[in-house]
Amino acid sequence: MKVALIGCGLIGRRRAISLPKSVQLVGCFDAVHTVAEDFARDFKTKVFTSVQDLLETEDLVFVIVATQHDSLAQITSQALKSGKHVFVEKPGAINYQSFKECCAIAEKNNLRIHVGYNHPYHPAISKAIELFNQGAIGEIMFLRGQYGHGGRLGYETEWRADKSKSGGGELIDQGTHLIDLALRFLGDMKLDYAATPNYFWDMPVEDNAFVSLKNQSGNIAFLQVSCTEWKNKFSLEIYGKIGKLEVSGLGRSYGVETLTFHKMLPEMGPPLSETWTFSEPDNSWAIEISDFIEDVIAGSRNSDNVGSSLEVLRVIDEIYLRTSR
Repeated sequence: MKVALIGCGLIGRRRAISLPKSVQLVGCFDAVHTVAEDFARDFKTKVFTSVQDLLETEDLVFVIVATQHDSLAQITSQALKSGKHVFVEKPGAINYQSFKECCAIAEKNNLRIHVGYNHPYHPAISKAIELFNQGAIGEIMFLRGQYGHGGRLGYETEWRADKSKSGGGELIDQGTHLIDLALRFLGDMKLDYAATPNYFWDMPVEDNAFVSLKNQSGNIAFLQVSCTEWKNKFSLEIYGKIGKLEVSGLGRSYGVETLTFHKMLPEMGPPLSETWTFSEPDNSWAIEISDFIEDVIAGSRNSDNVGSSLEVLRVIDEIYLRTSR
């Protein structure tokens, strides 16, 4: 199976490294030609000088799109119109309407889109979803999530700090991951409260976002994302009526990935707690793209996350509309 990559930066490289041996990386393109040349040298593939030339590669089955947010939808649409399946980096587009238009093209041409949300494939989160679906914590009450990093020197000058290129700040960056995860436990939600302040970085987009979402049953997801989290952090807590699931860390700079299941006793008091530690290298990227490839081969939709990805962007659009400065 032949695949090509558009967008040869850090995330593009991570996606390329994660490709299984059953596929052949036949080409790449980047708006900065020298970046594409470096990528092609490292991954022993061909550089194309335009997206269209790349898409005309004989027997090309799908493309990976890992560009800045403002070009994700345009390149995805172009690839779909040329008959190629698309694995597009999150959030899939700069806003809801742009991604919705991509989805319509994919449906019309019976093609697959998958948005790159790798977090559900992390072992601790995957096991938490499994335990939740088994009813281990009973009926859900609420969910709390925190995700943050501390930026880096010059962070305020990067493309993510330019709203015309990114669509926003920390909310549309790491916030998309937390909203995507909240949807898996609570289903569709309405916006209850949001704040998108800028406390530290000299840039026109938010460096923190505080969000409260509520589903039809009144269950709340309280989420905070930050690029003033001086020690990188990931935390996800799911509270049920008979127990709690607590995920901490994502490996590397976020700390060792763990899942703790706190099971309530009939007499209440301190719960019975069991912890799983996952210290092996992160293979979530590889599992995610392998699932997508299996769907392409089989014509199935087991990895389909189009609906939830649309909902993530709908919520983000609403938050930015409510908190626009």
